[in-house]
Amino acid sequence: MTYVVTDACIRCKYMDCVEVCPVDCFYEGENMLVINPSECIDCGVCEPECPAEAILPDTENGLEKWLELNRTYSEQWPNITQKGDAPADADAMKGEEGKFEKYFSPEPGTGN
Repeated sequence: MTYVVTDACIRCKYMDCVEVCPVDCFYEGENMLVINPSECIDCGVCEPECPAEAILPDTENGLEKWLELNRTYSEQWPNITQKGDAPADADAMKGEEGKFEKYFSPEPGTGN
């Protein structure tokens, strides 16, 4: 099992999860984070830290797409180990449906 980041993170990117991850398995895109499933130790400490409820265990139904997206982009985006600033409109974007189709960017973030 691993945890995955879903589209609920897109344009929210609060990054509270990064601070608690003991293995630094988060990677930063322009407008979301992903988890490297090969590095995740399944501890689960990140899940309750996410204000957008974007982190879920891959054992939940229908998350295959997100597992693959996390795997793919964790190999392309820079590692992030420190919490940064959330986007100014993060709270307004929280809970919006269909964010992947509307806003996903494959561009990397800055990492740290």
